[in-house]
Amino acid sequence: MGLLSGLGSLGLGNIEKMDLFQEEDKKQKVLSSGSEEVKRPQEEEFIFDKQLVCPVCDKKIAVKIAKSGRAKLIASDLDLRPQYEFFDSSKYDTVVCESCGYSALTRYHKALAPSQVKAIRENISKSVNVTRYRETTYSYEQALERYRLCLACAMVKKAKNSEKAYICLKMAWLLRGYVESGELDKEEEKKQGMKDLEQESLRNAYTGFLDARQNESFPMCGMDEMTMDYLIAAIAYEINEMEAAARMVQSILVSNVASKRVKERALYLKDLIIEARKKA
Repeated sequence: MGLLSGLGSLGLGNIEKMDLFQEEDKKQKVLSSGSEEVKRPQEEEFIFDKQLVCPVCDKKIAVKIAKSGRAKLIASDLDLRPQYEFFDSSKYDTVVCESCGYSALTRYHKALAPSQVKAIRENISKSVNVTRYRETTYSYEQALERYRLCLACAMVKKAKNSEKAYICLKMAWLLRGYVESGELDKEEEKKQGMKDLEQESLRNAYTGFLDARQNESFPMCGMDEMTMDYLIAAIAYEINEMEAAARMVQSILVSNVASKRVKERALYLKDLIIEARKKA
């Protein structure tokens, strides 16, 4: 006998057996013949398969690409990492050739100079053993492996510092998403390791972008100068380089060419820097 006993005789037998204080995430599937369970979209709904041609070996590459406009943007991190509902786009911004191992971010997967092709063939293709995945989506571990291949190829082909920095930034975004996904909640040591690796990735991104800002022309990684300055300031804040972050923010706020949106972001970052200094 229980509090809900007897509901069965009223035609509510399905409720009679329910837990009065069930957790909210354990939603009842059916309360009546007219109600249906709301299904969470699957990750594969946000990606599609595309074929590209490898600029090193000329073979076709099957790659998974995020569907533009399919996922709903719900937030943007301080360092411009986009957050989408039900989906982490950072997993799907790499192109890896399973034949020769050449790997790059989608933005940089293009024709290479003969010297770069030679360098990839001699230093990557001869020894790499590319993991062949046939799953419909990439796991975080698989995506991380792909980013590491991108970084290795960028180093071998002597890519610009902006490209190497951008790979590091994207890798940091991926690692952050991995931690936030909850997949590592029962593996505290590994979770901390991913956090440490994110910081290392951000520090490398910071170093690379600073050098690129001095020696390369704009636009850079699809960004104008003021947006890049903001990004560098945000990364500086995240790695506790407060003085550098403050200087970059101030230069943006007094700029005559920075957009209203960039200045709004810089002003928000300035407030965060002030608070951080108070706590120091």
